[in-house]
Amino acid sequence: MIEEKKVVEALCMVNDPQTGQDIITRNMVTQLKIEENNVNLTLMLPSLNFEGKSELNFAIIGAIQKIYPQANVNVHLSAQTQQAQKINTALPQVKNIIAVASGKGGVGKSTVAVNLALGLKALGAKVGLIDADLYGPSIPTMFGLQGQRPKVATVYGKPRLTPIESHGLHIMSIGFIIEPEQAVVLRGPRLGGIIKQFIQETVWPDLDYIVIDLPPGTGDIQLTLVQTVPVTGAIIVTTPQEVAVVDAVKAMNMFLLSNVNVPIIGVVENMSWFTPKELPNNKYYLFGEGGGKKLVKKSGSMLLGQVPIVQGIREAGDQGQPAILGHEPIIKEAFMNVAKNTARQIAVRNDMLPPTKIVGMKS
Repeated sequence: MIEEKKVVEALCMVNDPQTGQDIITRNMVTQLKIEENNVNLTLMLPSLNFEGKSELNFAIIGAIQKIYPQANVNVHLSAQTQQAQKINTALPQVKNIIAVASGKGGVGKSTVAVNLALGLKALGAKVGLIDADLYGPSIPTMFGLQGQRPKVATVYGKPRLTPIESHGLHIMSIGFIIEPEQAVVLRGPRLGGIIKQFIQETVWPDLDYIVIDLPPGTGDIQLTLVQTVPVTGAIIVTTPQEVAVVDAVKAMNMFLLSNVNVPIIGVVENMSWFTPKELPNNKYYLFGEGGGKKLVKKSGSMLLGQVPIVQGIREAGDQGQPAILGHEPIIKEAFMNVAKNTARQIAVRNDMLPPTKIVGMKS
């Protein structure tokens, strides 16, 4: 007699080639029916053109017949609706994808991305981090992971990268693949290929958030991202300076283009003021004031937080120990405030707006 429980256990050993997770966890198996020696099930695929569907089909039959050699296994392949395909074709196991962007370099975007990810982790979320700043990958240094290399897993004969874990985060960066001193000389198509590899050819676990640290400005990497995954929302990082705000508006406007339509979750104003360690109540506005609020008005979003210039932030990044994990209350409070506001605004965005669609490729 064929038992449904044992069939399900067997199917848990079959992995989805897209995510590397088992097909039961991925909720890909529906309408499982057992009648004597006949095992019938429906396998839900992103599309009927899904790469690896034949291997998956044979893997299911093999897994069931391994424990029940007499079983006649019938797998019906079914595709999601076109709307679901548009939304879920990449990273279906990730609930929210957050792009952290800036208009220019040097505003502390990577520092914000790293500490935001760790802040969300501290709030109890499962978090991943992609270093998409391919020309200047700084995240390996900020985590003290220089020289580390991601492991390669084989899924149906195809190599898949495995993110490196640090402080409870799952992290991918081109800095794990090239030598620290190696110059990154890449043109548009190759840049896009690396981003797609980090998304489509990496085995990510179930996550509540993936934070993506984008390079400054607008370019091939940003375009590839919105054409590959449905970005839940973007966070714009600026300093109070007018010149930073002007450039940040350009980065913001890319996400707001009608054919991109990625919501702006909020603004983080970095380097808002200088506070000496020996005078924690003093504020010196070295770069002026009000830049973050100006950007908030232009984006129609909210100020997620203001992060002061504190020596410990720079020291922590250089020493491979992100600032939010340190013991300076000013820093921890600033970044945890950003994380809490981000989580709240993501929840509001998901409640009020439909899921973001992947940007269609122009022929």
